[in-house]
Amino acid sequence: MNESKPAPTHPLLEWSPGSWRDRSALQQPAWPDLQALAAAQEELALLPPLVTSWEIEALKENLWLAGRGDAFVLQAGDCAESFADCRPGRITDMLKVLLQVSLILVHGGGRPVVRIGRIAGQYAKPRSQDLETRGEETHPAYRGDNVNCPNFDAASRTPDPTLLLRGHERAALTLNFVRALAGGGFADLHHAETWDLAFVGDSELAGEYHKIVHEVQEGLRFMEIVAGRSIREFAQVDIWTSHECLVLPLEQALTRRVPRRDGWYNLSTHLPWLGIRTAAQEGAHAEYARGICNPIGIKVGTSTNPAALRRLVEFLNPGSERGRVVLIHRFGAEGIEQGLPPVIAAMEGLQAAPVWLCDPMHGNTRSVSIPGRGAGESVKTRHFDDVVAESEAAMAIHARIGVPLGGVHLELTGEDVTECTGGARQLSPKDLARAYRTHVDPRLNAEQALELAMRLSRRMRAARGV
Repeated sequence: MNESKPAPTHPLLEWSPGSWRDRSALQQPAWPDLQALAAAQEELALLPPLVTSWEIEALKENLWLAGRGDAFVLQAGDCAESFADCRPGRITDMLKVLLQVSLILVHGGGRPVVRIGRIAGQYAKPRSQDLETRGEETHPAYRGDNVNCPNFDAASRTPDPTLLLRGHERAALTLNFVRALAGGGFADLHHAETWDLAFVGDSELAGEYHKIVHEVQEGLRFMEIVAGRSIREFAQVDIWTSHECLVLPLEQALTRRVPRRDGWYNLSTHLPWLGIRTAAQEGAHAEYARGICNPIGIKVGTSTNPAALRRLVEFLNPGSERGRVVLIHRFGAEGIEQGLPPVIAAMEGLQAAPVWLCDPMHGNTRSVSIPGRGAGESVKTRHFDDVVAESEAAMAIHARIGVPLGGVHLELTGEDVTECTGGARQLSPKDLARAYRTHVDPRLNAEQALELAMRLSRRMRAARGV
C-alpha cells in the first residue's frame, strides 16, 4: 500500500534568512571588519548556487527510505576540508573510498546506500576556545579555511571574510569534479577495479574486498544477460553533499527562493547539520534551520537532554515532513548503551520519525602523546576498536528497540594517513607522527574505513540470515 506524503508545512511568515540575527549566535568568528563581511555576503548572494532544490527533495526521499530501513546512509568525508586539498588526485581518492565502502555496505545490507559526502563546503569548524596560546603567543583559534588559516601567527589567524568567497569557489570546483566523475563512468560497477587505492593493495583486507567486487559484478552480469542489454544505471551514482551549518552569514547568503517551489532552500549544500554546540532551540542556528526546506541533521550526545531534543525536532519539523530531520548520535563506545535508548524513546509518537545515524567518531576522541615529540605535546586520536564497538552497539540497540539504524556518519579520507590508532595494521601512538595531517580531528584512513565497513557488513548479513 502506498503511503501518502504529508504536505510540507513551511515556517511562520515572520521567518526570513536573516531572522537568526535576533538570536544568540554561538561559534561565530570575531570578524574585525564588519563592512568587509557585509561586502562578501552581498557578493555571495549574487553567485550561482552549488546545489539545486530538485537534488535536495530527492535526498529527502532517500532519507525517508533509510528511516524505514529500506536504504542505508553513508555520510562520510573530511573533518575539515582544506582549500589546498582541492586537487584532482585527492578528490578522486575520496570518491574511491566512498564508493568502496558503499559497495561493501550494499553487499552486506542488501539495500541501496545513500552516499552523502562531508565534502564541497566543510570548511568551518566549531572550537572549544576562542583563543589558542602557544608559549608567549595568543591568537584566535583556527576555525577552518572559510574563516582563517592554520598557521600560528596574527595575520593567519585573523578572521578574513574574503575567505568565504574563496570557499564558495573551492566548493564549486570540488562539486563540479565529483559530479563529472560520479556521472561520467568513474563509478561504473563494471569497472570497480578503478577504485583501488594503491596503499591498500597489499592489505589483508584486499582479498576480501575483491571477492565482494567479484560477487557483485557476477550478479550484475547475470542481470544483464537476463535483460539482454547493458544496464547503464550501474555506471552512475548520486553523491550528495553536507557540511556543518556554522558560519551563518555564509548560509544566509546562499539561501534562496526557487521558482515554482514554496519556501526557502539553502543552496550551498544538500544536508546542513547542527552541531552539539549550536543545537539549542532558542539559538540562532536553530532559528535559521527552521526556515529552510533542506533536510536538517542534528548531532546528539551525552549532553543532549532527550525532552529538549524532542521539542527541537518538533520546532524544526512542524509539518511532520518525512526525511526532514536526521539525528546523528555520538555517545562514545562506553556511553552509548546508557545514552542512546532514552533519546530513541523520546522520539516515540512523532508523526514523521527522524532518520537515525551513528557517528562512532566524535565520542571516542582522546589525546595521546607522540613518542619523540616535545614533552607535554599531544594530539587527538581515536582507536579503531572504539569506533567499531560503538558502531556495532548502535546496530544492536536499534535492532533491540525496533527502530531502524539508518546509517553511519564517519570522518575518513582516501589518503594514507596515520591519525587513528588500531586497525588491521595495529597503528600505535608512535605511528601517528608518520602521517598525521589533519588540522582538527583525526580521520580513518581508507584501509581502516574498509575494515569498518566489512565488520558492519558481516553484521548486516547475519541480521538478514545470509
